[in-house]
Amino acid sequence: MAGFTGGTSIILRLEMMKERTNFGQIATTIGDAGGDVVAIDVNRSTKTVTVRDITVKVSDQNQTDAIVKALNELDGVKVINVSDQTFLLHLGGKIETTAKIPIKNRDDLSRVYTPGVANVCMAIHEDPSKAFSLTIKRNTVAVVSDGTAVLGLGDIGPEAAMPVMEGKAMLFKQFAGVDAFPICLNTQDPEEIISIVKAISPAFGGINLEDISSPRCFEIENRLIEELDIPVFHDDQHGTAVVLLAGMLNAVKVAGKKLEDCKVIVCGIGAAGIACTKILLAAGVKNVIGVDRQGALVRGESYPYESWQWYAENTNPNEEKGRLSDVIEGADIFVGLSGPGVLKVEDVKKMAVDPIVFAMANPTPEISPEEAEPYVRVMATGRSDYPNQINNVLCFPGLFRGLLDCRATRVNEQMKLAAAKAIASVVSEEELNELYIIPSVFNKQVVKKVREAVIAAAYETGVARRKSADIRSDEAAQSADGAGML
Repeated sequence: MAGFTGGTSIILRLEMMKERTNFGQIATTIGDAGGDVVAIDVNRSTKTVTVRDITVKVSDQNQTDAIVKALNELDGVKVINVSDQTFLLHLGGKIETTAKIPIKNRDDLSRVYTPGVANVCMAIHEDPSKAFSLTIKRNTVAVVSDGTAVLGLGDIGPEAAMPVMEGKAMLFKQFAGVDAFPICLNTQDPEEIISIVKAISPAFGGINLEDISSPRCFEIENRLIEELDIPVFHDDQHGTAVVLLAGMLNAVKVAGKKLEDCKVIVCGIGAAGIACTKILLAAGVKNVIGVDRQGALVRGESYPYESWQWYAENTNPNEEKGRLSDVIEGADIFVGLSGPGVLKVEDVKKMAVDPIVFAMANPTPEISPEEAEPYVRVMATGRSDYPNQINNVLCFPGLFRGLLDCRATRVNEQMKLAAAKAIASVVSEEELNELYIIPSVFNKQVVKKVREAVIAAAYETGVARRKSADIRSDEAAQSADGAGML
């Protein structure tokens, strides 16, 4: 059974010999190993043997292993199977394709397939732009990964990446009505990935790149942006950056600071760290210092990556040198995209008055909120069990909804800034406080406002292909449909 993190419930299927054991012994054994029995179901029973499914709350994989080991040591007990609710949810995958209309007779068949479909094919052949109105292209996004940088798990391969990409497709559909399909590639060659995505692009209205390792992800995204006429968006970079900025816009309000005047430390200069820095610079921040394992990046130094070289030349205006604990002196904001325990309490104490800490390493942040709380004004993490979760789900559904609706050719910096401001605006002045700087992913206003902001930015920057009057017509029709349903 694969490992998991966080509390969960497991289901133990046990075969029990009635003459040699009883349920009281089993319950005691589970409790002694740290589990909490919450449900018991009899699967089958004979005169000598009973098979039961026992649902147990556990905190982590180690506790599960301890419970299973203890049960297997009991006389007359056999552990047949162990599963948890997360694994059960993934059985057979989490998504499926369905037809929008039923095929009930020969007449239906002739229209959706041969011979009637030939007329539609020829209409698209004569005018390829009609693919947006006559195929799934108008509402479909490819979620593309090579499985090299999956969550905090690293290079686990395309098959193991599929559950994440399926989940992404679910979020696209539920939050924004966008049809998304996971495509996990069995290659790590940037040229091959670029070639494959270009080859499949006719079926899609947008490309969402996901969990592709740095620095390869930069070349792949940049090349696809230039070589395709549909928007390409690497969510690990830009989704993180957009939501970070949204939270930051509200955090500085709470702390009584101006973002452009803040000294910002970005810890972890990978794909997300670079994208977060770029959007902060675009938002007007002047003093950003990037720190990685070897210390602060400084202009004039030689670095192994082209992306780091760019970073050094465009940040750290005062050329501060040293480790994190050196350059964090007087910083207003800490942005963590690195690993657990990197930021110490002593470091936070060196920051400016009313410091802001965004510790976004997952599942364990750079500093725990409990440790930081006495010394920070605003704290945010990437976790859902603490206030102020910086979650990409706040960005990509609404962003792609807007991109598809206006048939944008690309995503640009103005769209990202507009999306960030839209997310921040969902939190009203009356609601804004230290524990609420970013809206919930379930707030229905988020997708609506992000969509509207992205469409407006697309028209302002000249990357929208669809007439605004057509979008307004669709919106009016949808409103009328909604009113009719009510």
